[in-house]
Amino acid sequence: MSASPTLQLSLGPVLFYWTRERYADFYREAADWPVEIVHLGESVCSRRRDMKLDDWLGIGRELTQSGKQVVLSSQTLIESEADLRDLRKLCDNGEFLVEANDQSALQRLSAAGRPFVAGAALNLYNPATLSVLTRAGMRRWQAPVEMSKDDLARLLEDCREQGIEAPCEVFAYGHLPLAWSSRCFTARRYQKPKDRCQFVCQKHPEGLALRSQEDQQVFTLNGIQTLSGACQDLRHEVRDMAGMGVGVARLSPRHEGMAEVVAAFDAARRGELPAPDPLSLVDVEICDGYWHGRPGMDHSRAAGLG
Repeated sequence: MSASPTLQLSLGPVLFYWTRERYADFYREAADWPVEIVHLGESVCSRRRDMKLDDWLGIGRELTQSGKQVVLSSQTLIESEADLRDLRKLCDNGEFLVEANDQSALQRLSAAGRPFVAGAALNLYNPATLSVLTRAGMRRWQAPVEMSKDDLARLLEDCREQGIEAPCEVFAYGHLPLAWSSRCFTARRYQKPKDRCQFVCQKHPEGLALRSQEDQQVFTLNGIQTLSGACQDLRHEVRDMAGMGVGVARLSPRHEGMAEVVAAFDAARRGELPAPDPLSLVDVEICDGYWHGRPGMDHSRAAGLG
């Protein structure tokens, strides 16, 4: 028995701060992975300037030649006129779809009549909003990361009844993006001001663990972004996703071991999920609580719930 072949896999934008060499190596490898969509760009912090727009465009062209659909992801928290200038250049790139991760990008793209992808940070919860955005040019939308399977199933059913055809994308793997702040938590950890951070987040290519007094990794700090401590893994849910009408499963890049993650999800969508289940693809705590309508850090299989 196999999952629906219509479920696509996407690579989300790299959320962490890597070196130029690592970005180049990563996407060179990704060109051969069984993913249909690749998101590129800096979506977290404008101070991460190693990669310019032209660099992302160059990588995008190479991935396009490998048969990938390329999407440029916009910055999620816009804080300055300089950020807005960069955003305008991104939206006006003329080659690739743009994922709008804040209202500034959404306004720029819709006003110009350009098609776009709606990111999870836009918090799209109802068919009325999705209908408006579809008319404005939305081609795909990502469900909020905290939305449960049952709530999403009802929303997708409502969308079908109202003729909303833009595919839904679910964040299926990776540390969950939870919040953004004008403060840089990684710089604060090193007792440096944000505007003179010396790019210390590059020391942590998979984020900086924030642990409780009980030594549980509660969050992952990534500059101005706060991620979940555990890594969401919905491999076992991809068949249900396809059945309920989800079009794309998003995999958030890791610094190491990403090829194995992609291969596991590709096998899962083809119905080749091994049993018994290896609990973790990489050496990290995993979770799926939000998907099952429970606290986000819960893991249903570990708790005997799935």
